[in-house]
Amino acid sequence: MVVALARPQGVVSLPRQEGTVILAFDVSGSMAADDLKPTRIAAAKAAAIDFVQQQPSSVAIGVVAFSDSGLSVQAPTNDQASVLSAINRLAPERGTSLGEGIRARCRPSRSPSHRRAELLQQPHARSRPTPTPTPVPAGTHTSAVIVLLSDGENNESPDPATVAQAAADQGIRIFTVGLGSPAGTTVNLNGFQVHTQLNEPLLQQIADTTQGSYFRAEDAAQLHSIYANLDTRLIVEPQKIEVTSLFAGAGILLLAAGGMTSLLWLGRLP
Repeated sequence: MVVALARPQGVVSLPRQEGTVILAFDVSGSMAADDLKPTRIAAAKAAAIDFVQQQPSSVAIGVVAFSDSGLSVQAPTNDQASVLSAINRLAPERGTSLGEGIRARCRPSRSPSHRRAELLQQPHARSRPTPTPTPVPAGTHTSAVIVLLSDGENNESPDPATVAQAAADQGIRIFTVGLGSPAGTTVNLNGFQVHTQLNEPLLQQIADTTQGSYFRAEDAAQLHSIYANLDTRLIVEPQKIEVTSLFAGAGILLLAAGGMTSLLWLGRLP
């Protein structure tokens, strides 16, 4: 009983299913267009929030925003409050590089808890040397998917089709969500009137290359089905657990045994 009062702990290996979803947001200036009400970026955030709230705690979710460079927002985590806070901070910025947005999510992680994806680039990272990612075998990240929410317009390098193929080689599937209308609309960007429209063929190509699926914005509520297509993996992690109950139970059994022995041997309880 004295040992139990010390609240001892032990280490056990517990199996659990694990997967990672990266929400990749296009935050280029064209996402301020209002052909999808109230705006494209607002619709993207609403769809993503609904998706996050439906995920089980075993799925780690990361958030990355991209315009003309990959921007890290939230590393993969099981803390849904942190993910939702990161989504709510998103706002339209500059140009669009779909390829850079995908590539920033496919680099191998240096963190043991998130081996499937790392968001290396920070704002203004293009002005600094970028570490070269270590090559990984094909199929390494089969328990990870990217949900790419974009209008599909690409005006920056690298080629998104090439980067999508690199993601497919690593086993990462990309589910694309098209925001906007094929007819498009005109938006004011830094004093210039720019026509912007949804590029569905490119988004469909990215999804097909990685064996993902393409969704129109009006079907964004179907995003919860992505989890059903997520190949989670079984991992075994050592975890500390409190074993107070074991020692307390043993103490109670010893007390009961002592009382019964005293009753039988001496005819009375101690």
